[in-house]
Amino acid sequence: MQMLYTMSRDKLVDLETILSRYRASVHDTYELYLFNLLLFMRTAAYSRIDAKRKKSKHLPSEADKNFTPKLADNPLMTSLLQNQSIFRLFRKYNLEEKLEEDQVRRFYAEFTESKEHADFIEKPDSTAEDYKEVLMSLYKTCINNETFIELVSDHYPLWEEDKSLVVGTIKKTIKALPLPENFYEEYEPGAETIEEFGKVLLISAVQKEEALLEIISPALKNWDADRVAVIDMILIKMAITEFMTFPSIPTKVTLNEYVELAKIYSTDKSKDFVNGILDRLVKQLMEEGKIEKTGRGLVGN
Repeated sequence: MQMLYTMSRDKLVDLETILSRYRASVHDTYELYLFNLLLFMRTAAYSRIDAKRKKSKHLPSEADKNFTPKLADNPLMTSLLQNQSIFRLFRKYNLEEKLEEDQVRRFYAEFTESKEHADFIEKPDSTAEDYKEVLMSLYKTCINNETFIELVSDHYPLWEEDKSLVVGTIKKTIKALPLPENFYEEYEPGAETIEEFGKVLLISAVQKEEALLEIISPALKNWDADRVAVIDMILIKMAITEFMTFPSIPTKVTLNEYVELAKIYSTDKSKDFVNGILDRLVKQLMEEGKIEKTGRGLVGN
């Protein structure tokens, strides 16, 4: 998606350059995801340091005495903070040395001044959804902090290009809490993902650009193709390419995948828009015999 977006913005970039960038970006984006995850985890965990500081005051207030680090000490965050595998991965990429405690303190301090944090602390019985909501707010506060912007730009110059993908993936991670030990494997850039799927999908989407527009345009009805959100159009093109290029992937899996991507990376209305267009096009392409699925249980799915 990111590479197709780049091509849509820079018409002078050729396919070979895009493929080269794609291979490198897959690994860089994964490291960026891990860095964002570490930052998020350490900021939540800082509430434990804050709790000790409040209770060790010479004259602690009642609020200080009653403060609990519930931002960290809850079943959702515990699944991350006690996950030794993810910390080994952080060490493998030397991520911990890129993040100083004073920077974490600043992220945490800004968040504790928010209404979201105040409401969360005052609520005695928080639900799983309450935790997810406040953790999402915490992450958003972190990435909008000036210190974070300087920090991530220093270590990862391509942050702005990768931002939408990384932020979307972190949001997906938070929504899935609590997580199993090996949750990160879903995002690891394996050779099969890079070459057999990603590369083929990228080449097909670029080479069949005109044919894809001919398929998509009639389905837009009263919409002008040029006025459809860029990300929405890219996702629709990718989905159609996947429908017609990978016979082993069920159409329902592809459709659900790209609707979810629209929900994460595009506008508020994109989910329903992309779902409606793809649902219409799947039926049309199936009738025209342009989607052929192989394998038991895949036909018509």
